[in-house]
Amino acid sequence: MTDEELMRAALEEARLAAQAGEVPVGAVVAKDGEIVARAHNLRESGKNATYHAELLAIDAACRKLGGWRLWQCELFVTLEPCPMCSGAIINSRIRRVVYGAPDPKAGCCGSLTDLFALPFNHRPLVESGLLEQEAQALLQEFFAALRQKRRAARSGAPAPQGG
Repeated sequence: MTDEELMRAALEEARLAAQAGEVPVGAVVAKDGEIVARAHNLRESGKNATYHAELLAIDAACRKLGGWRLWQCELFVTLEPCPMCSGAIINSRIRRVVYGAPDPKAGCCGSLTDLFALPFNHRPLVESGLLEQEAQALLQEFFAALRQKRRAARSGAPAPQGG
């Protein structure tokens, strides 16, 4: 699969997250251009702060490949990884990270800070902006609908349908 196809698979995961009322972030782990694991955010439904798409995909890839070192793997994620996910990327030795939209509030691959520039024992290659507009649009639509639902709840009006 091409990088674009892998990111489109991550976007499919992000859409599943949005349909479930989760922040629309999706991730896939690929080895030799083939998907070995895929996941999307589950923090709300799982009631767990660590249920980010990247961590769930890394966990699934480790289980499928039978080890914690993913040095032959690449991670495709729709939103720039946060500090927690960046730490997991470093620890799992993922060789390359490709993300769609930057995260100016929590992004640790260059937006807010760059954890991969620090002298850790592993530094993945990072590429940003792949299908950025699509990833950004999913997030913007999700948060606009969430704000609209909150306004409707405060005013007592019926919440809009869809999503």
